[in-house]
Amino acid sequence: MLEGKALIEDTDMPMKMQVQAMASASQALDVYDVLDCKSIAAHIKKDFDKKYGNGWQCVVGSNFGCFFTHTTGTFIYFTVETLNFLIFKGAAATPPSSP
Repeated sequence: MLEGKALIEDTDMPMKMQVQAMASASQALDVYDVLDCKSIAAHIKKDFDKKYGNGWQCVVGSNFGCFFTHTTGTFIYFTVETLNFLIFKGAAATPPSSP
């Protein structure tokens, strides 16, 4: 379990969702080996899709970079020891404007 061990680096999620993100990560770490980042991420994504609707994305690893657009109020980035967790709901693409 990771209670008290997670460090939130950045977020715009409501507190209730932040707590859910930590709980989901903790559950995944209890089930999967810490090196199985793909399964950990899939577990968290499925949990968030079920609780908050489809469209969630999750990245888990110890060394990654990213750039993305997210729906306001759905982003969290936190660390647990050597693992980084990025959870967000993608923003709907807007069509390009006409010239």
